[in-house]
Amino acid sequence: MAKKQFKTESKKLLDMMVNSIYTHKEIFLRELISNASDAIDKLYFRSLTDDSVTLSRDDYEIRITADKDARTLTIEDNGCGMTQNELENNLGTIAKSGSLDFKRSEESGDQIDIIGQFGVGFYSAFMVADNIRVESRAYGADEAYVWESAGADGYTVKPCDKDTAGTVITLHIKPDTDDEPYTPFLETYRLRELVKKYSDYIRYPIRMLTEQRHKKDDSDEYETVHEDETLNSMIPIWRKSPSDVSDEDYANYYKDKFMDYDAPLKVIRQKTEGTADYTALLFIPSHAPYDYYSREYEKGLQLYSSGVLIMEKCKELLPDHYSFVKGLVDSADLSLNISREMLQHDRGLKIIAKAIEKKITSELSKMLRTDREKYEQFFSSFGAALKWGIYSSFGAHKDTLQELILFKSSAEQKYVTLKEYVERMKPDQDKIYYAVGESIGKISLLPQVEAVIGKEFEVLYLTEDIDEFAIQILSAYDGKSFLNVCTENLDLSDDDAKEKVRELNDNAADLLGYMKDALEGAVAKVRFTGALGSHAVALSSEGTLSVGMEQILNKMPGTENEHIKAETVLEINTDHAIKERLFELFAHDKSKLSDYTKILYAQARLVSGLSIDNPSQIADLVFGLMV
Repeated sequence: MAKKQFKTESKKLLDMMVNSIYTHKEIFLRELISNASDAIDKLYFRSLTDDSVTLSRDDYEIRITADKDARTLTIEDNGCGMTQNELENNLGTIAKSGSLDFKRSEESGDQIDIIGQFGVGFYSAFMVADNIRVESRAYGADEAYVWESAGADGYTVKPCDKDTAGTVITLHIKPDTDDEPYTPFLETYRLRELVKKYSDYIRYPIRMLTEQRHKKDDSDEYETVHEDETLNSMIPIWRKSPSDVSDEDYANYYKDKFMDYDAPLKVIRQKTEGTADYTALLFIPSHAPYDYYSREYEKGLQLYSSGVLIMEKCKELLPDHYSFVKGLVDSADLSLNISREMLQHDRGLKIIAKAIEKKITSELSKMLRTDREKYEQFFSSFGAALKWGIYSSFGAHKDTLQELILFKSSAEQKYVTLKEYVERMKPDQDKIYYAVGESIGKISLLPQVEAVIGKEFEVLYLTEDIDEFAIQILSAYDGKSFLNVCTENLDLSDDDAKEKVRELNDNAADLLGYMKDALEGAVAKVRFTGALGSHAVALSSEGTLSVGMEQILNKMPGTENEHIKAETVLEINTDHAIKERLFELFAHDKSKLSDYTKILYAQARLVSGLSIDNPSQIADLVFGLMV
């Protein structure tokens, strides 16, 4: 029989489909199974109105058979089958989709979910096969036909013997090469793996004859038995009624699908109809994955279209601040591209993403209100992601996220929300006070913190690298501005005390100037203050870059050769005995005053959690004063 040419495109087009459109060769099995499912859907839909179709829903199946010796892989279905003309039109014309024609027809009325839309999925099989044979008999027809092709050079169609309706696709798998192994596509374990990954929720059973080892009765010997194994679970857990799914079922599903050893902290189900029809099953993990805060971590939800996996991680469905969420979205309304591996960036996708973000926010808010212990467990793992969301979006998400973030506080050193802090502020308090450090213990020892707490004001303890950056983006909460207590803006004195400090600094301008010069540019200024409690000295900062931010920025990769420095101020306690000693030294022993100044500066750096550039020099100065 003469070979026919493809009607629409040339060898170049088919080569493009095989080599460019699909990024993973394993996709071919998903495409062929989806086509088989579509064929069964068509016949099942016909049976609802045509009494001549005697098959019940339980009679339908898709069967996979692998023959390693012959290097053939067969995918068989007992669906509607194809006539000779349909073989010509659907397989002889590249990018001709019988499923799309059926979906558009009055016969289907758009009442059935059919995946196939573009008519190119079948040709993905040429990625792994050097010859494809399609035997098909339309339901109710007396004759069967076989379509066969070895690629873009053409195809043949001729009658064949086939006793039952349906379609049998036989792939002759390519020989292995140095770069591409094809034999695994004939291995039972690999086929089972691909069906579970991509086609687990096809609504009809996908069966394969597999070898199973069983122990013989009353013997230690084993025998190999061939069993008909159903590879897919068929009914997705997210399509079951919530009343039919237990917490244990969700936990087992989550641990199996998302490779976690612990049950999720929270399960979120969402089913939406209207502007966008979709079902979402989301999980909040109980702990952060080992790579969560690394560049290697990939966010995204699994994306299904009518139960068929389209994307393993669709990052467009999650905002960065909720990147910790695992789960999936299933929708038949998505605009897929021709390979069904990627999404078109359309309005529908954005609507789904926005709705999912809103749902996650709602569930986290509810958890914060009703189960504080569980929320704090969540926040200890993923709170930094919420704060990064405030900072990285330049405040675009702050109205939402500021209600979800927590900080440890000087009030019993427990987590508090910003709302809780503001609600218990003193009547005369107009600032939200915070301090930055490596740990709560070190922050609580800061002189400024001691002074603020001494005035019975609450202090937020910021211990994570992102904290102060997020606070600066927020700027204020409920009309109350934030204030780092370790800045020159801290002033807790009454008006009379403030005036006395101003006068002291004015009168001591020469002394303070000498001390600043003695530090050789290490500080922007030296001054007296009444906000250090019982401590002699402390460091504060000027401008937007605080001492805490200096530490964080200098730890970042790429800053090894570029030291970032805050504009620091050496503050001296007006109520400490050191003040009088400094005046005395300025009048009688400026050389010793210089030594005192360097020691005081070193002490202030240590109290602030900063290193000393020359510890040996400071040690020598201290020893000199001691003897």
